[in-house]
Amino acid sequence: MDQTATKVGELLHEVAETHHRVYRITDGADDDWATWYSRWLTTLSELPDLLGTRPVRSELTYLLVRLDKEYTEQDPPERWEDGYARALVDHFKAR
Repeated sequence: MDQTATKVGELLHEVAETHHRVYRITDGADDDWATWYSRWLTTLSELPDLLGTRPVRSELTYLLVRLDKEYTEQDPPERWEDGYARALVDHFKAR
């Protein structure tokens, strides 16, 4: 995995931990988690700098939901953060 994807993976891990702390009363359960993640990632993290663009929040939300569905269906051996990071970097690099 390249350095950018590694850093994006670290941000995804951080947002997951932060979300879990914020939603501690429900043990992290939140049906709209992707919206929360995308807002945090676009406004409170280095993601836009790492990608070289500020993702549209709704597009990022869509991608996170799609990646989650694919990951759940395929059950790959890698950490979800790594797979999502690589996909996000590839998606936004193509612009």
